[in-house]
Amino acid sequence: MFNCRVTAPISRAAFFCCLALLPLASACGRQEPADTRAADEATIRDLDAQWSKTAGTNDLEATVAYYADDAALLPPNAPIAVGKPAIRVIWASLLAPGVSVSWQVSKVEVARSSDLAYLIGVYELTQKDSQGKPITDSGKLVEVWKKQADGKWKAVADIFNSDLPLPAPVEKKK
Repeated sequence: MFNCRVTAPISRAAFFCCLALLPLASACGRQEPADTRAADEATIRDLDAQWSKTAGTNDLEATVAYYADDAALLPPNAPIAVGKPAIRVIWASLLAPGVSVSWQVSKVEVARSSDLAYLIGVYELTQKDSQGKPITDSGKLVEVWKKQADGKWKAVADIFNSDLPLPAPVEKKK
């Protein structure tokens, strides 16, 4: 006959021992996700180069398409533009006839999680003044990219500013 008094403590001890080892065993079987940062960096560099080329053709809609729907653009000497409609207004002035814009990335850093990245680069913008003489502005930029739910990368924050010195202040007549 089976004696519960003798085996119950042994069974209970074995149960708790197995229960204590369960998290350890499950942790050993867990694999770290693959490190895709190098591939993500290459993808973002390629996307950004395509974006610059697209902007160079003055294609407003294709240029704005690189932004996420809720992205923010922080242009120099202007308020922040949030969302594609507001960003479209800023880009419409940058892609006007007679204006050329291009940029090049120098650094891309992708988070270990592979869902966020930032890049640093330089830009050049040429437009004509009121006499038709070309004026060139060059400066720097920072973009933040985020992997979307569909796995595609989109710009979520974009800021650029000029390297040109501020104009001398105009003296007021007394």
